[in-house]
Amino acid sequence: MPAGLRTAAGYAWRLGLLGVGAYLIVDVLARLELPLIALFLALVITSVLRPLVDLLAKAMPRSLAVLLAFVCTIVVIGGVLTLVGTTVADEWSRLGNELRGGLGRIDRWLTGSPFHLRPGTVTDLRAKIGDFISAHRSTLVSTALSGAGRAVELLTGLALAVFCSVFFLHSGDRMWSWAQQQLPARSSTVWDRAGRAAWRTFAGYTRGVLIVAATNAVLVGIALSILGVPLVLPLTVLEFVAALIPLIGSPIALAIASVVALAARGPVIALLVLALIVVIGQIEGHLLHPLVLGWSVRIHPVVIALSVIGGAVLGGVLGAVVAVPVVSVAWAVIGELRDVRAHRAPAGRSRPDPPADGRPADDRPRGRKDRRRRPDQAEDGQDGR
Repeated sequence: MPAGLRTAAGYAWRLGLLGVGAYLIVDVLARLELPLIALFLALVITSVLRPLVDLLAKAMPRSLAVLLAFVCTIVVIGGVLTLVGTTVADEWSRLGNELRGGLGRIDRWLTGSPFHLRPGTVTDLRAKIGDFISAHRSTLVSTALSGAGRAVELLTGLALAVFCSVFFLHSGDRMWSWAQQQLPARSSTVWDRAGRAAWRTFAGYTRGVLIVAATNAVLVGIALSILGVPLVLPLTVLEFVAALIPLIGSPIALAIASVVALAARGPVIALLVLALIVVIGQIEGHLLHPLVLGWSVRIHPVVIALSVIGGAVLGGVLGAVVAVPVVSVAWAVIGELRDVRAHRAPAGRSRPDPPADGRPADDRPRGRKDRRRRPDQAEDGQDGR
């Protein structure tokens, strides 16, 4: 049998075993979706609140600092949600009139050049949507009920995440020291370095993404305010949440904003909002990501795009959110372990093994070439004649 075929067969069955193991791991993780999501959220909360807790712990006990940090976070998030709800309630009646008028403007725009659609296209589409909702009301109700059950699971996961993050913030260092002590003494130092590199990458990515998302939301809010698009604050919050998904989240939020602008202000304003997708994408890709995320996430944009798409295919929206930090952490751990091996290799080569007879290298007998001398040479190199 050719040597190349034997080598290929060896690689094939080994890769097959690795594939089966990876499938079993993914299957187990899929069954533990809720606790894994809760753990991921707990790590996100810990990475965001850790600097604030460390700052407050300098002036008060750490347990009180953790409590105060959570209270401040709840107040901020609750205030933003309350402000968004109040804004939507205040603008709802005016927005309804604008949307009805905007549908008429869209209908007239589609009947003209260059589309030349028949009159009443938008009105007929709205009527068909209403008929579809009436015909499939039971299906929609069951879907809504299943969505309500999903919401209960998410709330449970959020409560578990907050519970875990409290302990991570209060005594995370002691928990990591305990986990490190369970490892063999020979490899504990290596995995300590790998774990710290993983945490630095994850925390840097999380904080950096929040900074990038907040910057995008502020820029979009200012632009929508200048263009006079209604529901500026809800659309700004939507942009902030969507920008947490790299590359694809911000364009989706701006596309929704362009639909609102099309219905309320017309096609010209809608095209300007669509132009924001290109502008915000350029600012995010060439300015914010290199400045904010360049020091913590060192993976190519192509890898980021493939990670987001692969995560979305495997896990939906949650998979798209989790994909990039998981890939970044895995790459950081691999790089740290590679550095450890690279530092160990020269140290191992700098100390040659002692000879088998135990004598120093200088006392070893010379080879045959060294023992050969000219007949006229003495032992001490003097002329022996």
